[in-house]
Amino acid sequence: MNDEELRQAMQALESYNKQLEGITRQARILQNTRDETTRASRTVQALVDAKPGDEILIPVGGSCLVTVQVSEKKKAIIGVGSKISVEKDFPEAIEYLERTTNELSDAIQKTISAMQEIQGYVEELDAAIQQEYAARRSQGSAQ
Repeated sequence: MNDEELRQAMQALESYNKQLEGITRQARILQNTRDETTRASRTVQALVDAKPGDEILIPVGGSCLVTVQVSEKKKAIIGVGSKISVEKDFPEAIEYLERTTNELSDAIQKTISAMQEIQGYVEELDAAIQQEYAARRSQGSAQ
C-alpha cells in the first residue's frame, strides 16, 4: 500500500465510522419510538379492559403516572404523522399502534443489519491499515 492508498483507506475508515455513528443514533431513535408506541398500546388496552368508573394509572411520560377514572367514551386520538391526529375507537387505535410497532421493529432490524455490514467494513479496513503500519515499522527497523 503506497502513501496515497493509505491516506484513502484512513479517510474511508473515518467515513465508515461517521456512518456507523449516524446509524447507531437512528437505531436508538427507532427503539425509543417503538418502546413508546408499545407503552401506548398497553395503556389503551388497559383502558379497554377497565370498566367505566374504575381508577387506573396512566403513564404520561418522564416516568410519571397519573390516576384517572375510566369513562364510557372508548376513543383515542392518535398522531398519524405530519402533525395530523385522528380519533379512533380503542380497538382501531390498538391495531394501528401494533402495526406501527411492527413497522418500527422491521426498521430496527434493517438498521442493525446495516450497522453490522458497516462494522464489517470498518474491521477489515482497520486491520489492513494496522497491517500496513506494522509492515512499515518493520521495514523502518530493518534499515
